[in-house]
Order: sequence, then C-alpha cells, then structure tokens
Amino acid sequence: MAFTGIFLILFLIVHAVANSCIFLNDGGATYNGVAHFLSHNWIVRFLELGLFAGLIAHIVQGLMLTMQNNSKRPVKYAVNPGNATSKWYSRSMGILGSLLLIFLVIHLKDFFIGTKIALYSGDAPHNLFEEMKEEFENPIIVAVYLVGVIALCWHLIHGFSSAFQTIGVNSPKYNPIIKTVGICYSVVVCLAFALMPIAFYLGWIQ
Repeated sequence: MAFTGIFLILFLIVHAVANSCIFLNDGGATYNGVAHFLSHNWIVRFLELGLFAGLIAHIVQGLMLTMQNNSKRPVKYAVNPGNATSKWYSRSMGILGSLLLIFLVIHLKDFFIGTKIALYSGDAPHNLFEEMKEEFENPIIVAVYLVGVIALCWHLIHGFSSAFQTIGVNSPKYNPIIKTVGICYSVVVCLAFALMPIAFYLGWIQ
C-alpha cells in the first residue's frame, strides 16, 4: 500500500501542475493545449493504464487493511485515548478513503469520461477548459469538490509520512523532516486543487 500510495502522490504533482495552467488566464489556450497533448500521446495513455492499476490496487489494499485491523480487535477499547496516541485523521483513513472514492467517481464522470468519448469519437477538439468553467458555475459542484479536496489533504498528511515509514525510512533524525515535507506537500497540492473551482466560480478566470 505504501508503494501504490507514493506512486499516486507523484501523480498528483503532475496532475496539479497540468491543471494549474488554467491560472494563466489565457482563455484556456495553454490548458487545452496541455490536455490535448496528454490525451493524444500514446506514452501518456499507456501510463494511464498503470495509474488506474495503481489506484485500484490502493483502494483494494485499503479495504483489506481496514478489514484486517477491525478483525484483530472486534471489541473496542473501554477507554478511547483520543489524540494522546494518534491523530484523528490517522484513525479515520477508512472514512477519508471512502469519501475520496466517492469524489473520484464524480470527478471521472465530470471530466475524464467526456474527454475520452470526444477523443475516440473523432469529433471536434474537446474544450476541457470550457467544460470546467461550466461545471464550476454550480455552487453545489464547487462545494462537493472542496469537500473532496479537504478529505484528500487529511488523507495525504497521514499517508505521506506513513508510506515512508512502511518502506523503512523511519528514524528520529529524518521523521520530523519527512513529516514537515508531507504537510507542506499536502497543503500546497490540495490548495492548488481547491483554488481551481473557487477561481472559476468567483470569475477570477475567464
């Protein structure tokens, strides 16, 4: 689960950088150009298969891990120590992961599927920028995306340091650095994702 998590962490960097092209505010010219390149490049489309394989593996591993943990202690402790022994988000990875799964389904329906249909149908070039603009005019959709991004942020804050600890990078010397880098990464990436629907909704991007 650590390896699939690190793989997805790296993907999120690429995804955030590519999507951040909307902030150039050039009417979507750069963003649509990047989206066209990524969707028509056979290497990227091959890597897409690896991405979905890693994503599915991470989800399955998360479900299995949650069930294993629950089966080892079917009866809860009489006293809940709360944050004294662990943070709430580290104890809630199953809930956060479930929220992310729901959000992912919505995200794929809103953007990924339409792009692929346009790609394989041979219609006029798909204007993903205009599609984003239309989607994020709806305050309900904006709210759903913000909830999803917040869940992603908490999931990453724990998952980042936990992944490195699992693969053996665990020592008093490096743990504070890894934790700090993980928090900075999680906040910056998720802030970039959160600003996208907000910027469209408030009209900062035209």
